[in-house]
Amino acid sequence: MPRTANKQKKSSQAGQLRIIGGRLRGRKLAIAEVTGLRPSTDRLRETLFNWLQFELAETRVLDLFAGTGALGFEALSRGAAEVHLWERDRVAARQLQQHAQQLASACPGRAIVSIGDSLQGLKQTPAASFDGVFIDPPFGQGLAQPALDALVAGAWLAADAWVYLETEPDLGVTVPAHWQLHREKRMGDVHARLFKLSA
Repeated sequence: MPRTANKQKKSSQAGQLRIIGGRLRGRKLAIAEVTGLRPSTDRLRETLFNWLQFELAETRVLDLFAGTGALGFEALSRGAAEVHLWERDRVAARQLQQHAQQLASACPGRAIVSIGDSLQGLKQTPAASFDGVFIDPPFGQGLAQPALDALVAGAWLAADAWVYLETEPDLGVTVPAHWQLHREKRMGDVHARLFKLSA
């Protein structure tokens, strides 16, 4: 989803997203021209997917604020069986749908794009739980905690799921006691946290 705070000050120009690992490594995907829409940096994605290197094979993954698809398509490239990308902005979502179609024959996993508000979507009952969730919302809009709360309230997470949260620096959040902070990194104006659920 497009961001509006420090990380995303400028309008995106026509550009490309590069998948940095897995089956689709090196594949370049166009970025929709939407104000504030930019992918996570290669460096941050490399860090994240090093954390997740043993967590993705044959999993179901939910990308709540998909934006450019940088996280969701990277997960697909690295072995996720099914990635659901949710995006509210229609221009960005249509671009995601085009990418999903382009990658369908190049990767055994499946990308499913939904257009709409993620917090509203989380009020529904999922067909099945997810093994992992990316939460990388627009900064400065107060979306991180409501998204976390909605995940907890619904049946969205498998018992041993992981949840990745990317926010502005040092944003305080509340998570259940059985969510263990597995990894954490501050990089520039981004605070990255990986939680793992325990019994």
